[in-house]
Amino acid sequence: MATIPSHALRHLTLTRPWLRKISCTTSLAFSSQDPLLTYPDNSNNNDTDHTKKTTNSKSQAFFPKKNQVLELECESLAFKGKGVCKVADSGFVLLCDNALPGERFIGRVSRKKGSYAEVTKLKTLSPHRDLVDAPCGYASYCGGCKTQNLSYEAQLRAKEQQVRELVIHVGKFSDKNPDFECIMKPIVPCDVQFHYRNKMEFSFGTQKWLPKEVLHEKLDGIDNYALGLHAPGYFDKILNVDKCLLQSEPANKILATVQDNWKDPELGLSPYNVHSHTGFLKHLVLRTGRDMKTDLPELMVNFVTSSYKPEMLKPLVEKISAIPEVVGVKYANFVNVDLLYFVYMVSIMNNVNTSVGNTSVGEEEYTLYGKSTITESLRGLTFQISANSFFQTNTHQAEVLYKLIEDCAGPRGDASEIVLDLFCGTGTIGLTLAKKAKHVYGYEVVAQAVADAHRNAKLNGISNTTFLQGDLNKIDENFGKHFPKPDIVISDPNRPGMHMKLIKFLLKLKAPKIVYVSCNPATCARDIDYLCHGVMEQNIKGCYKLKSIQPVDMFPHTPHIECVCLLELC
Repeated sequence: MATIPSHALRHLTLTRPWLRKISCTTSLAFSSQDPLLTYPDNSNNNDTDHTKKTTNSKSQAFFPKKNQVLELECESLAFKGKGVCKVADSGFVLLCDNALPGERFIGRVSRKKGSYAEVTKLKTLSPHRDLVDAPCGYASYCGGCKTQNLSYEAQLRAKEQQVRELVIHVGKFSDKNPDFECIMKPIVPCDVQFHYRNKMEFSFGTQKWLPKEVLHEKLDGIDNYALGLHAPGYFDKILNVDKCLLQSEPANKILATVQDNWKDPELGLSPYNVHSHTGFLKHLVLRTGRDMKTDLPELMVNFVTSSYKPEMLKPLVEKISAIPEVVGVKYANFVNVDLLYFVYMVSIMNNVNTSVGNTSVGEEEYTLYGKSTITESLRGLTFQISANSFFQTNTHQAEVLYKLIEDCAGPRGDASEIVLDLFCGTGTIGLTLAKKAKHVYGYEVVAQAVADAHRNAKLNGISNTTFLQGDLNKIDENFGKHFPKPDIVISDPNRPGMHMKLIKFLLKLKAPKIVYVSCNPATCARDIDYLCHGVMEQNIKGCYKLKSIQPVDMFPHTPHIECVCLLELC
């Protein structure tokens, strides 16, 4: 374990002898709980000399205990947006949520997890160096926009640095390699930093979450009901939200209308209680799309309930469908110019979920108003989106992301190449490449997503695609017999990354190109290490060369990072 640099060492203050000062490190080794993603020390000779000096001094190694109070200083962000703090003279790592670079604060050790511990921030002593005013009043509570009060330029620097360190330490690609700077591309920013989400899911609950300063206010009955977002660390407490700056303004008008009416005693509506498993309203899901004929936004409202009682929802449906700004489109033609009066069309759905779980996907689905789907355009194609369809939640930045994927794939465009689209979802990536390919074969585990992929292909008049349902974590020796050898492989796994069975298959398949699209840079770095360097313990040899890795900021003000990696066969 590398020691911290000498400038980061702190002395105990006489005014606070009970505090132990700690300095943050730029190391990301413990940013993931997966032991596979830790990496060895790459200390230089100076660090080694410093370690010897520390060892020979009278200072002893220090390891914090649970509930111990410490003074911390943050100098960088780690993956998932946490500050990583290292104890002087010991190398022990602590993670602190909501700590931002340059911030000094007091924290309490809340949990020890083997090789690291977690800290809860108690009080900020001095703010971070890239401080800006967070425009959202919920930013410090909800946990969705952890870095809203960090300048966007600083957010980009932190995300790019996180990817870089993971590629070096987890992926085992040396930054001393002359080609490294060409491989590691600068992060692509998002031009739209607010109102970029086309889907938001809010929860109804019987326990309203309150900040510490107002916990003494006792709430009973309806006053304790809430509609909003789960408070971090609580499955049963809801932070009441009247407006979210990540969703569209029309969606916020619908949220406000529901908030103004759902607790009316005359309606007889009750939120679902996750402890007693009683109550009616579970979730409110708002989606925004775009009408392909008029190029106007479309809205879908989805009430997730514990049973099917449309008469209970009728008053809310009537209220929503009467909002002037969101209730349809009218035109007046004057000298061949369409004058726009109302701009938003509404679809109101009801998903019925009788399970005790917290999912918003229903076993049954009913249309309460309008149509059952909305549409969206991406890379010149039209996609139908149902209440439970997966679709990129930032349509604007998805255009940028998919252009990067196509550029990495580099299809010749002569309709001669086979594309294998792994974890294809509703087929969005594969369908955007189909126009230049001979055939696209897509695999996805979710049956509804496969059905959506088929529907989207038909909607766009694309006939050179085949989408199949299959669990890519459970492939056997027969996998690969249903399609010819691909020229290009697209792999877009979820956060856990690819299973070793799939990695072995790809190494045996030896497709000329792999474009790895990842929403988790840590597992991405691990998987490209396996594909390029192999796994010595399992006698697996790598056969790919990493040509480029491109971070993309899909979700400003959050810790999430997307990466597009190009690997070519050696």
